[in-house]
Amino acid sequence: MRRFLIGILLLAATTVSAGAAAYTYVDLVKKLTDLEGLAVLPPIGEKCQQASSYDRASKYDPQTDKYTEWGANNDCCGFIREENGKQVWAEIEGPGVIWRIWSAWADMGRVQIYLDGASEPTIDLPFIGYFDRNNEPFIYPSLVHNASGGQNCYVPIPFQKSCKIVAEPNWGQYYHFTYTTYPKDTKLPTFTRSLSTEEKTALAAVDKFLSTKLGTDPAGKREGEKTIAKRISVPAGRRITAAKIEGSGAITAIRVKLNPKAIGDASKTLREVILQISWDGEKEPSVRTPLGDFFGTAPGINEHKSLTCGMSKNGECYSFWYMPFSKSAVVELINDGKKDFPLEINITHAPLTKQVSELGRFHCKWHRDAFLHTEPGREIDWPMLKTDGRGRYCGVMLSVWNPQGGWWGEGDEKFFVDGEKFPSTFGTGSEDYFGYAWCSPALFQNAFHNQTISEGNKGCVSVNRWHITDNIPFQKSIECDIEKYAVGVDNPCKYAATAFFYLAPGQTDPYSTTPSVEERTSYYKLRTIKRVPNAIEAETAKVLSAAQGTTPAVQQMYEWDAEGNLWSGEAQIWWAWPKLGDKLSFALPVKKNGKYELKVQMTKAGDYGIVQIWLDDKKIGSPIDLYNPGVVPTGEISLGKVNLSAGQHKITFEVVGKNEASAAYVIGIDYIKLEAAK
Repeated sequence: MRRFLIGILLLAATTVSAGAAAYTYVDLVKKLTDLEGLAVLPPIGEKCQQASSYDRASKYDPQTDKYTEWGANNDCCGFIREENGKQVWAEIEGPGVIWRIWSAWADMGRVQIYLDGASEPTIDLPFIGYFDRNNEPFIYPSLVHNASGGQNCYVPIPFQKSCKIVAEPNWGQYYHFTYTTYPKDTKLPTFTRSLSTEEKTALAAVDKFLSTKLGTDPAGKREGEKTIAKRISVPAGRRITAAKIEGSGAITAIRVKLNPKAIGDASKTLREVILQISWDGEKEPSVRTPLGDFFGTAPGINEHKSLTCGMSKNGECYSFWYMPFSKSAVVELINDGKKDFPLEINITHAPLTKQVSELGRFHCKWHRDAFLHTEPGREIDWPMLKTDGRGRYCGVMLSVWNPQGGWWGEGDEKFFVDGEKFPSTFGTGSEDYFGYAWCSPALFQNAFHNQTISEGNKGCVSVNRWHITDNIPFQKSIECDIEKYAVGVDNPCKYAATAFFYLAPGQTDPYSTTPSVEERTSYYKLRTIKRVPNAIEAETAKVLSAAQGTTPAVQQMYEWDAEGNLWSGEAQIWWAWPKLGDKLSFALPVKKNGKYELKVQMTKAGDYGIVQIWLDDKKIGSPIDLYNPGVVPTGEISLGKVNLSAGQHKITFEVVGKNEASAAYVIGIDYIKLEAAK
């Protein structure tokens, strides 16, 4: 008997008639970790779309076949229409499931979701209530989380007939609701916040896996699986076959162990070595990508764990994409570098559990600037993936080289499915698509999205997004664009994308050549960000509490300090817009009992307030006036000497006033530091 992880991790559907399927809520929860299900070719009638606050000034005119205001950027608050004093965000015909909700600033205005024609909302919460983990069933940390300012909710919300989403004023800024609709004969439950014990158990089990077991195959050990294990040195300028598997089956895991010392400069060599996989004797490989990029990050070795792939600091890499084949699979490594490349590789494969005719072939392709748009009005759209065929788009790793600094990620994602002229997915910003917000450089790890590199947004950035439940099915074609504002001869910002997708057997993608090794390695370099030794960076400190209606966000400071000499880490916490008396508290960890001098560095500007600092609910030091006509840090300020016990303490910043000349009460915090004192 095949072993199922926690009894719930593989997709099960009950066929009720030919071509029809019925899913329970537990079945839908299983989809959150079902990588095998991504390979199943989509039926006609399945479609994933997104309702968002994108700027409605962006339009397509079918009469003239032209796009107008296509780069419009007031994406904070678009909606369909006003109705009874509320904004209508979405009207969806079922059956369907909302898979993902995101916001950059969810506030206290209520967002109501009406399902299946009900006169009363099924969900009626302040928008922040979808994300603060205070309301059942939106309480599971791996499914409901804040990622560097982005608020994310992955709890499934199914409906059979219809879904309508409306919002009261003061709901905040920016929203995404990503949803899939299914063939009309599909049977789905109508969501309720009062889940059964079985349904709660399913959510809790998935949450536990995503919180504690990333790096292991969510399907567990498969019946009949085998592993090919090899220790290889790929000669410079040569190609070798790592595995050749005959018959039908599926590659279920690829693990690579690197020796960081032996492979040299990983930021270069992991781009020089190509992973190539061919299915069923095809002439053109379906997988062809730099080795490092295949594991979700580049350049170099960068620690992260997600559901599909990951990498450790010591060079242990994994991938659990499900890769079926009917006749054969050939895995090759190509070294375009000038030195031999040693590694250990384990390739696990197992018998198929579904009819091979149901399954697509896994594709993964890396490119820079392939298929750029030339039609007038669409120059801003940068294609991450463009292909004909039938299949599913399942995610992307985007590698950005931004040497001049300035915010690179203002552009919206736009997905055109099956020849659409106007995209059925239209986003609100690049960092929003990747699940974070407010240009934050802070690294984060989650099952479905990660920021693995950010050199203060100046230099290299690497982000990924995995579409597991919210994969994008297509029958004829798909084009996945992301707007690129940083263009022109005066802006050397460059993008490289690794797209992960499935196509039906026998179909090929158009990425038929591999960019040269020079193209893969010569356009970027890693840089060092200066940080004050032993400082607690405010932008990565744990926020314990913030006044209602305020949003502490990470702000890049390189625009004011190109050399990185003023702000530690070239970033600060920017607290906007607090009112008089508002407080913001951070965790202050102390390693051992002792006497310390407590210091802070903050920022001064023309709209900054006066702040009083508290330590464990006791005032410490005098109020600090942060007003200055220019933007400058204060320099280190000593708040005096304190006796602290080992453990977590609390440091609080309270707005107590503002200079007469200041325009507001904004607070900027660079770092907090504890120095041993006598």
